[in-house]
Amino acid sequence: MDALDAAILGIIQGLTEFLPVSSSGHLELGKAILGDTSVPEESLLFTVVLHFATALSTLVVFRKDVIDIFKGLFKFEWNDEAKFSLKIIISMVPAALVGLFFEEQLEILFGGNIMFVGFMLLITALLLWLADKAKNTGKSVSYSNSFVIGVAQAIAMLPGISRSGATISTSVLLGNDKTKAARFSFLMVVPLIFGKIAKDLLDGNIAASTTETSILLIGFVAAFLAGLVACTWMISLVKKSKLSYFAIYCFVVGLVAIIFEYAQ
Repeated sequence: MDALDAAILGIIQGLTEFLPVSSSGHLELGKAILGDTSVPEESLLFTVVLHFATALSTLVVFRKDVIDIFKGLFKFEWNDEAKFSLKIIISMVPAALVGLFFEEQLEILFGGNIMFVGFMLLITALLLWLADKAKNTGKSVSYSNSFVIGVAQAIAMLPGISRSGATISTSVLLGNDKTKAARFSFLMVVPLIFGKIAKDLLDGNIAASTTETSILLIGFVAAFLAGLVACTWMISLVKKSKLSYFAIYCFVVGLVAIIFEYAQ
């Protein structure tokens, strides 16, 4: 992977992390098109670094929310901020368990399995289509909803299943307000990504990688800048209930990926 490839993949990650089209799936498709020959472990490392960049862009876009949450927590009261934080923690449990016990199995799927990505994109398309038909009730995410949305996030660790698409769709299908669902979806992943990076640092996975630091840095910067634009844009799109357009897009890309892989 050279610098240009890293920048392109970074932009893909930044744009698709917040749009419900599966950033991981698009990264795998991008790597296949660019001819990336990284082994699965290195491929997953690059993916995690790009996710870390978009996590930072999330914090920038939602900086007011994040500051308010911390202010509320430091009051040491059972207030709205404390309740919201507990919901975030509950939502993290399923994905954290999958990451701890099935990391090796996930690494294998991040090795250019285009056929698998294609079928998962079709599932994403179905979820988005169903969510677009759901009524917006104005309901806030509950504790039980948080866990169910967390399960959706855990499933979305598969390349081709959109994390934002799966979590927002699940939340909306549970009857939650679309804007609140998007806010919860974007904030719930931040602790998981930082936790993943911390785990890799402590385990020595990042330091031992053969991937050049400059390549990782280029991808990181590209993903961060693209993420700032995409996150702001996505909030506006969710308010306007445009999920069906993304459903069509995922269906077309998934179908093309399946046909492409089958023809090889």
